[in-house]
Amino acid sequence: MINNARRSGLNPNAAFIGFIIAWIAFFAILYAPPLAGLKPEGQKAAAVAVWAVIIWITEAIPVGITGLLIPLMLVMTKAEKDIGKAFGGYTQDVTFLVLGSFIFAAIMQCTGMDRRIAMAVLSRVKPQVDQVLKGFMAVNTVLGVFVPAAVSRAAVLLPIVKGVSALFGDNEKGKRAVAALAISGICYFPMVAGILLLTAHLPNVIMAGLFDKQLGYQMSYARWFWLHWPIVGLYPIMFIMLRKLFDVKDISIPGGVDFIKEEKTKMGKTSLVEWFVIAVFGLAVIMWITEPYHGIKTGMATLIALGIFFIPGLLPVSWQAVQSKTIWGTFLLLAGAMSMANAISSTGLAKWLADIAHPLFIGQPFLVVVVGVILVTAVIRIFMLSNVAAVSMLAPIMLSLAKVLNLNPVAFTLLVCNFDTFSFIIPTQVTACVIAYGTNTFNTSTYARVGIPIMLVTLIYFMVIMMPWYAFNGLPVWGGYVTWK
Repeated sequence: MINNARRSGLNPNAAFIGFIIAWIAFFAILYAPPLAGLKPEGQKAAAVAVWAVIIWITEAIPVGITGLLIPLMLVMTKAEKDIGKAFGGYTQDVTFLVLGSFIFAAIMQCTGMDRRIAMAVLSRVKPQVDQVLKGFMAVNTVLGVFVPAAVSRAAVLLPIVKGVSALFGDNEKGKRAVAALAISGICYFPMVAGILLLTAHLPNVIMAGLFDKQLGYQMSYARWFWLHWPIVGLYPIMFIMLRKLFDVKDISIPGGVDFIKEEKTKMGKTSLVEWFVIAVFGLAVIMWITEPYHGIKTGMATLIALGIFFIPGLLPVSWQAVQSKTIWGTFLLLAGAMSMANAISSTGLAKWLADIAHPLFIGQPFLVVVVGVILVTAVIRIFMLSNVAAVSMLAPIMLSLAKVLNLNPVAFTLLVCNFDTFSFIIPTQVTACVIAYGTNTFNTSTYARVGIPIMLVTLIYFMVIMMPWYAFNGLPVWGGYVTWK
C-alpha cells in the first residue's frame, strides 16, 4: 500500500494518517450528543465539513474526488436530503462559467496562445530585473482574462521564469534576482490579477454563487470588475516593495532580450486558428460584460461561445487533446466546495458558528471587527493549502457573521475572503506559491520575510482603498445587514 501511495504521488505518512483522522473526526461529530443551538442537519454538515478540511490539509484523497464525495456524504448523512440540492454546486450558473473557462484555457494551450501572449508582453520590456517584474504584472493581468485559475497562470509562466533565471550566474545578485522573479511572477502577481476578474480566481466564483443563492445579489462579470478594478493599485506597491526587499533595482539580465526574442521567434506569426480563438473568446467576454442588456447569464454565454469552437472544421484540435489539458479535478473540487458552502449556510451551521464568534466582537467598532476577523482567518489559513477550500468554508460563515454583527454581508465577505488570497506566510498556503517554491530559487524564511510585510500593506490597502470603494458603490460594510431578495 505504501508503494502504491508513492506511485500515485501521495505522501504515504500524511495520506494514511490524514485519512484515518478524517474518518475518526467525521464519526465523532456525527454521533456526538446534540450540540446546543445547532440543528441535527447542521451537526451532520459539520461532520462532512471537518472531514473535507482534514482530507484537504493532508491531501489524503485527490481533491477532485473530494468534490464528488462531499455532496454524496451530505446525502448519505441526511444533512441535505434532496439530491439536487446536495449537488447544487454542480448546477449553478457560475459553475458552468468556470467549466467553460477551463475548456477555453485548454484550447489556448493546445494552440499555444497562452505562451504567445506571455512572450508578446515580455518582449517589450528592457533586460533588467525590475523591468521584467513590470512585464510580469502586465502578463498576469492579460492572462487573467483568458486563463481562469491562478495556478494555471503560474504553470504558464513557470517555464518562462525558469528560462530567464537560467541566464543568471551563481552569485548573490543572481540569487536575489531569480527569487524576486519567481515569487512575483508565479505567486504574488497572479493573486492580484485573480481578484480583478470574476473568472480569474475560483474563490471569486464561490462568493458570487453564495451572494446569488443566499442574498439574491447578482454579481455579474462587469459588476465584479467594477468593484475590484482598484486592486491594480497593489501592483506598483508590490513592485516597489519587491525591488527594495530583494535589492534588484540595478540588476541586468545577461542575454535576457535574446532569450525572450528567440522564444517568440520560434512561435512564428499568429496563425489564423489563433486569431479565431481570440475572436471567439472576445465574443464570450463581450457577452459577459453586456449581460444586463441581453439577460443571458455568464455561464450560458460561455457555453454558447464554446459551441462555436466545435462547429465541424473550424478548430484543428481534437477533443482528446482539449480534454487532456482541461483541469477537471479543479472543476470537481470547485463544484463540491460550492455544494458544501451551500450546505453550511442552509443547515444553519454557518449561523451557529457566527453566533459563537459574535461575543468576541460585540460592541466593537466595525473597523476593529473587520481587521480582527481578517487576522484570525489569516492564522487559520496557515494550515490549509487550497484557497478554494478555505473560501468555501469561510464565505458562508462570514455571511452569517455579518448578519449577527449588523454589517453589510457582501462587503464584509469580500474584504475577508479576498484578503485570504494574499496568505503569504508560508508557500504551502497557496497552490501557485507551491509552484513558485518548486523552482528552488528561495527558501521559506525568505518567503516569510517578504510575504508578511506585503500582507500587512495589503491589509492597509484593503481598509483605505477597497472598503471605501465598496461603500461608494452602495456596499458600505458599516451600513447594516441587507439582502436583495
